[in-house]
Amino acid sequence: MADHPGTHGETVFGRVRELPGGAELLELAAGRDDVELVGGAVRDLLLGRTPRELDVVVSDDAPALAGALALSLGLPREPPPDGRSGTIVHERFGTALLWWPQGRVDVACRRAESYSEPGALPDVRPGTAEEDLRRRDFTVNAIAVSLGGRGRGTMRTVPHALEDLAAARLRVLHEASFLDDPTRLLRLARYLARLGFEPEEHTAALAAEALAGGALQTVSGARIGTELRLALTEPEPVAAVGRLRDLGVLCALHPRLHLDEGLTRASLAVLPEEGRADLLLLAALLLAMTEAPGEDPEPAIVGLLDRLQFPAGDRERVLATVLVGPALPARMDAALTPSQLRRAVRSAPLEAVALASALAEEQRLEGAAAGARRWLSELRHVRLQITGADLLAAGIPAGPEIGRRLELALGRKLDGELSDGRDAEMSAAVEGP
Repeated sequence: MADHPGTHGETVFGRVRELPGGAELLELAAGRDDVELVGGAVRDLLLGRTPRELDVVVSDDAPALAGALALSLGLPREPPPDGRSGTIVHERFGTALLWWPQGRVDVACRRAESYSEPGALPDVRPGTAEEDLRRRDFTVNAIAVSLGGRGRGTMRTVPHALEDLAAARLRVLHEASFLDDPTRLLRLARYLARLGFEPEEHTAALAAEALAGGALQTVSGARIGTELRLALTEPEPVAAVGRLRDLGVLCALHPRLHLDEGLTRASLAVLPEEGRADLLLLAALLLAMTEAPGEDPEPAIVGLLDRLQFPAGDRERVLATVLVGPALPARMDAALTPSQLRRAVRSAPLEAVALASALAEEQRLEGAAAGARRWLSELRHVRLQITGADLLAAGIPAGPEIGRRLELALGRKLDGELSDGRDAEMSAAVEGP
């Protein structure tokens, strides 16, 4: 362990004040010797990046500092109904999280960790400042800067941390790192993609050995699923998943997971903002599981997503994208009218239509690709001004007939057969075919 008094720590200290929550944090830390900024926040500030969050460690009672910071920031002690801000305390790990629209702060007590067996959750006890750094995943994340007291601005690191940061490489802190916590294999891929780093040679060998030895099988599906979801929501998610593939993690999760970067990027390029890019990317990975002749892919896909504990709604949306998307190009002929196009895609999620667009391009079905793009960018936004309540008031009996007549009116509007306004829509719906 090394102390680095000087410009590096002072640079980090100076930038903290500019970050959301930074000024308030520094004010609370001013009279204390035990408050440090640590981990990815320090790493990013040293790289000239803006950290996603501020990670803070204290000697004890992290919830007390978090509570004082929440009070200073005007945050509620409990999450409000909209979930936009609040504080959560995790007693087992001695941590507290504050979040609000502009920022996020994690506060933790210094701790030491040990593992009863490979893949188990760590056994946690109070630790020294040195033990707290040594429990971390990679050297570049094992850097701390004091935020108060006599040592304000002093930086502490594990060996190799600053040289690894300068060389843009990731190195684990000890030989059993990937065996103790195999989810670090997925974090390795995320950090490689996000930072543009490469693994240190021995670290790459340790990762390969851990995967070959079945390390991921010692971890619960829930923990792996959490890390995979983080990879799918990285700033450059295709790059993060590409790193998972290159390291051999995808194959270890399921031998038929496959990343087609061109197809995936083409799909994401046409996905509307309200679509779920993470679910589309996951669906693209699962496509190869549908290609075995005569085999029903649904049980295997559902089994994998359930093992990784994807929420039911997400699982169903991914499954629909995987199963429906490849069939859509054949149903979207260039000669379709807008209303016929709606009937072809109306039950498909946005992610399935975006995937269909890319598949159609790949298959040189230009009409289908154009139809998918037109649906996503234009036609799906066409709405009726009238509702079922209007038809009930006009004497149309309740039941399926209401929906049928609304669909008829919408189809005629899509095809340009109606003049603008409610009156034309009502006439079309009431008169019927």
